[in-house]
Amino acid sequence: MAFSSNRGEKLSSLKLTFVQYGILLLMLGLAAGLWRLQVLNVDNYRVLAEQNRIRKEPILAPRGKLFDREKRLVVDNYPSVTCFLVREQNRNVDADLPEIAHGLDLNLDQLRATLHHYRSQPGYQPIPIKQDVTADEQAFIAAHRNELPELETIDEERRLYPRDGFASHLIGYVGEVSEDDLNNPRFAYYEPGDVVGKAGVEETYDELLRGKDGSREVIVDSRGREVGYFGIEHAEPGTDLRLTIDNDLQRAAELAMGDRNGAIVAMDPRNGEILAMVSRPSFDPNEFAVKIDRTDWNKLITDPDHPLMNKTIQAQLAPGSTFKIMMSVAGLQEGIAQNMHIVCNGGWGPYGYFHHCDEHHGAVDIYNAIPYSCDTFYYMLGDKLGIDRIVKYANEFGYGQKTGIDLPGEQSGLMPSPDWLIKNFHHRWYPDETLDVAIGQGAVEATPIQLARIIGGIASGGHLVRPHVVFPDQLSSDFNKSLEDSFPGTGAAYVPIDPANWEIITNGMYEVTQPGLYHTAAAEGLPGIDFAGKTGTAQEMSHEALEKTNKGQATYPNVWFVGVTPRRNPELVVAVLWQNGNKSWFAARIGAQVVEAFVNKKRRLAGNLPPVKAAAPTEVGAVWTTPDSGPDSRGSRKNAAASEENLGAGRIHSGHFFVDSNGIVAEDPKAAQKSATRQSGTRRTTPLATASTKNAQQVAALSPARQKEPQP
Repeated sequence: MAFSSNRGEKLSSLKLTFVQYGILLLMLGLAAGLWRLQVLNVDNYRVLAEQNRIRKEPILAPRGKLFDREKRLVVDNYPSVTCFLVREQNRNVDADLPEIAHGLDLNLDQLRATLHHYRSQPGYQPIPIKQDVTADEQAFIAAHRNELPELETIDEERRLYPRDGFASHLIGYVGEVSEDDLNNPRFAYYEPGDVVGKAGVEETYDELLRGKDGSREVIVDSRGREVGYFGIEHAEPGTDLRLTIDNDLQRAAELAMGDRNGAIVAMDPRNGEILAMVSRPSFDPNEFAVKIDRTDWNKLITDPDHPLMNKTIQAQLAPGSTFKIMMSVAGLQEGIAQNMHIVCNGGWGPYGYFHHCDEHHGAVDIYNAIPYSCDTFYYMLGDKLGIDRIVKYANEFGYGQKTGIDLPGEQSGLMPSPDWLIKNFHHRWYPDETLDVAIGQGAVEATPIQLARIIGGIASGGHLVRPHVVFPDQLSSDFNKSLEDSFPGTGAAYVPIDPANWEIITNGMYEVTQPGLYHTAAAEGLPGIDFAGKTGTAQEMSHEALEKTNKGQATYPNVWFVGVTPRRNPELVVAVLWQNGNKSWFAARIGAQVVEAFVNKKRRLAGNLPPVKAAAPTEVGAVWTTPDSGPDSRGSRKNAAASEENLGAGRIHSGHFFVDSNGIVAEDPKAAQKSATRQSGTRRTTPLATASTKNAQQVAALSPARQKEPQP
């Protein structure tokens, strides 16, 4: 028994020791925890404590404004209010969603989808749920501050674009950064909800335009209600940019293009400044400034005419006969075209397939081949040059290559070659294919901006430029360098052209717009303006297939015109594309309107506009009445009654007159003709008195000028 008792005491002593050491370790752990909380992490926990009473709210920076080349405002900002949902209120936010949706006029399912979209984001990040909040909706938020403390509003400035889609493809638009964008390294510093440039200048220069957001520290109570401000970090507005476009020329180009499907680009070929850029159909960027409706978005992206495509830099189509200008350079530089004298009988077919020409031009040489746009001549020239030399010159001028314009999404077009054919279609090049390439068809593809750069460069003696839409002197050297790296292309280049050959080509381009048999734009010349160019027609199907179809306008060929003024060393080059436009002189007529607007503005600024020719008088016929005299005051009651009964019957008169804005000119055609001759080049201040005095007084009301005179 004694042995058993001693053993029990020994076991109890071991247990006691174990417990003592356990308590010691526990105390040491607690001491270490207190040391960590109160000494090592004191700054961190002080911040967390502050966050219990201080909330950081963003102050969004306004985007930089856009101006035209004359510093006229193009894109502005307007004040707006956005409602956010804050998830830091320790509330069941889902239970409040029906009331929030009702008060803010939101679709409940859409609201829930928005919250689901942000589910993976930190809880402290506010969720934007309504933009452009109205005054009534702001009143709802203020009135329900206690019931819905999770609702907060932020003042911001939102984009205000020109109406009617003015320069929309050049300017671009802004939108909320998408999930795909956030996975792109370019958007590494962006967060969900940020607004970024999505196209055009807004995208290329987003880094400069967006500015730097600020913030303010708001003191809140235990229920999340604001009770004061602790500090503020002001936002830095984005950089304003001056575009190269001219508002007047841009408007003229848009009016000239109308609702036609196509594009216009106007550029200064001396320095590459884009003066106007139009793509049709267009879109309204203001729809994106808030948040575009899904229905409207689907309508835009499913439209077969592609309204979101900037066709000036993205439409890759056969250039048609505009390609013949480059072919003429190649033929003359190689010493071939000077000696070519052919007879056009409506086409040529040396390889078993007849290639059509639109006319039977008869005798053709290099001097009339350009204004005639004779396919037969260029079939033969292409055959003599061969595909290798054609490709050599095309590559030097930039066919099949991007220009390097500072806009996103530019396409390179295509210049086919034997190597390209083997690589992509695994068969050799046949000589017959060269004939199609020689007239800008076959597999050749170009964009309007390419044609403007190439034709403008040829008219400039071989000096080609890099197009751009923002003046480089506003940008730092580093930013300019990054632009060149981000938008690679042919840029500035020089292709030597013999001066004699240059004169032949530019004179031929001038004859295109002058009266003459077979001249392709003979009616589109501009009197008093040195206006040259080249038309182009690119069929989308063969002559045989076209005869078998009855689809109407959808089968019409695409038509081009590239014009310059003046013909040598031009100040302006205009490239016009009208898809399914049918006749190439239609495109030339559009280009002529842009050129005329450009020249007239220069003349107006210089004060040398030509005098306005007086309009010919307008021929009018008139029928009027003059009332009889009233009753004689000395007559009997009977005579007075009779006069009252017949009052207003009056006498009917008629006449034939010629009037202008100043009044009656004449009563017969010969007098009117003499009057117009006397008025030519001058402006009359009083109407000619060739009509009889009596009739002139009686029909004075017919004259618009007389009607505006004050009545005595």
